Amino acid sequence: MICLLQRVTQGRVEVAGETIGSISTGLVVLVGFQPADNAETIAKMTHKLLHYRVFADEKDKMNLNVQQANGELLLVPQFTLAADTRSGLRPSFSSSAPPNQASALFDDFVACVKTRYRSPQCGRFGADMQVSLTNNGPVTFWLEVA
Repeated sequence: MICLLQRVTQGRVEVAGETIGSISTGLVVLVGFQPADNAETIAKMTHKLLHYRVFADEKDKMNLNVQQANGELLLVPQFTLAADTRSGLRPSFSSSAPPNQASALFDDFVACVKTRYRSPQCGRFGADMQVSLTNNGPVTFWLEVA
């Protein structure tokens, strides 16, 4: 499982010109799944995401996590994160979870986040989405768990 998280001052996802999710200060998280991902992987990533310290404390050090900063979450499914780009000039998606599996895993991830923090805003699995954000910093991290 892969999450690309970006600390933002705002983020939004649109599908067919309609805003389906938006946040102010928080994290926009692009989420990709691999075939071996499961409930254990989701639980580990949820913990890591909610506890990863990327927000500034009173001394301007990255010591606060999204919960401590009272930040919002925008979770966006993105299968291309799991692409194999090691050779050639075209990505291979053989290392990405198949769509049916990835869709179910994304739903499970959203549900897990809801039980541990609060309801996130979300993109739509399989949709042609336009994602916009204002990266704060910029601060971007690639998180993986196995």
